[in-house]
Amino acid sequence: MKPPRKTPGADDVVICVRGLTNSFGAQLVHENLDLDVHRGEILGVVGGSGTGKSVLMRSIIGLQVPESGDVRVFGEPMIGREDIDARAIRARWGVLFQGGALFSMLTVAENVQVPIREYFPRIEQALLDQIAAYKVTMTGLAPEAAHKFPSELSGGMKKRAGLARSLALDPELLFLDEPTAGLDPIGAAAFDDLIKSLKETLGLTVFLITHDLDTLHAICDRVAVLADKHVVAVGTIPELLALDHPWIQEYFNGPRGRAAQDAADREAETDPVENMKRRRAALESAGGDTAPDKDAG
Repeated sequence: MKPPRKTPGADDVVICVRGLTNSFGAQLVHENLDLDVHRGEILGVVGGSGTGKSVLMRSIIGLQVPESGDVRVFGEPMIGREDIDARAIRARWGVLFQGGALFSMLTVAENVQVPIREYFPRIEQALLDQIAAYKVTMTGLAPEAAHKFPSELSGGMKKRAGLARSLALDPELLFLDEPTAGLDPIGAAAFDDLIKSLKETLGLTVFLITHDLDTLHAICDRVAVLADKHVVAVGTIPELLALDHPWIQEYFNGPRGRAAQDAADREAETDPVENMKRRRAALESAGGDTAPDKDAG
């Protein structure tokens, strides 16, 4: 059982979004959207297709310019800021895009080194190689994976390689866009364990977009629900279940939602160390998620 949450103060708000409005032509995606992300939490972001979950993340990290609103990260305004002024803030976060978004012509180690080279161009190659090897190992990949190209990796390995790159600059804040999408249940559970472990070890704040109900139950401290062009609710899963919003009830109380809740209840009744050992053993027996994609070539 998770301990009771403390009421956060203003200093504990890492991301503050107010009055955000986004549209594409005549299609209004967000209208007066508000959201706070608290320091040290894993915030899950859910919503139906087309509700703008990825657009929200892109607006926060500066890849999407909203029509109106205010976005502050670490207390600093992000909208309309010159790139050179925003560099120091962007160095404090890492991003894992859907599918990993690795550069296909670079090895895993070279992918990890990309953001380091951008911010610290004078670092010697030997040190770059050491940092990349450490980040690769940190995400659970075998050391030899550092020398592989993305086409030689399985889907799960690509996710971990992308995660290693997102951790290259020792960020305080991590953005994850559908990190378990396309993974089998064993691989997804192992990735959830990894995210939770990294969050606790490194003191990360995590903004996590997902459709995975098991992930929400397993590692998210709070969940933000996007519907009707804004955030309709934010809270723990029990707090959300107490609301009568139709999408929330259908999502969390549908067959898959109930199955995820039952699995979370069973997990809570067993020893967490034993759970992790069992998942690792299952992952290893399945081949360790080391086989390349079928279309790799």
